[in-house]
Amino acid sequence: MADEAARDDARVWTVPNALSFLRLLGVPLFLWLVLGPEADGWALGVLAASGITDYLDGYLARRLHQTSRLGQVLDPVADRLYILAVVIGLALRDIVPWWFAVILPLRDALLWGLVPILRTRGYSALPVHFLGKAATFNLLYAFPLLLLGDGTGATATLAKVFGWAFAGWGIGLYWWAGALYAYQVYRLVKTTDRRVVARG
Repeated sequence: MADEAARDDARVWTVPNALSFLRLLGVPLFLWLVLGPEADGWALGVLAASGITDYLDGYLARRLHQTSRLGQVLDPVADRLYILAVVIGLALRDIVPWWFAVILPLRDALLWGLVPILRTRGYSALPVHFLGKAATFNLLYAFPLLLLGDGTGATATLAKVFGWAFAGWGIGLYWWAGALYAYQVYRLVKTTDRRVVARG
């Protein structure tokens, strides 16, 4: 048991986890850049860095055999926080309508409501599947394009068109993935016995 705990502690201090922590630090930085000085160029840079580190932390975790339970939690948490921060920032800037800022966090709130049900079966979370990653991929492309589209000229117009195209796909896939997660929970409840919690 002690050896296993030591291995888990060692896997906390990995390059992929460091990249995930850096991504988390970028969330408040992005909000400040967008809402404070409205430095959209720097904000786009933060979003680009987030997308690069999102790819790198997963790639390096597999390549260096540095997967960890902390990393499996940090990656989706960073994704959700970026989505929440960006939609709130863009809505406050009137770049996107408020329904857009509500519909994405609403799906996450509904899924978080399923966590207590998962815990009755001995699970804390469900594994991320491809559809959820595809939805996040589309949204992380949509956000910088929508931000870039907040201007005038042909470039801004093209960015807005492509940004809303990615956003439409992203929203649809995001809710589709949420429905699949909910169905997984339903199947788990039907096929798995309730965990008995030992009392001391």
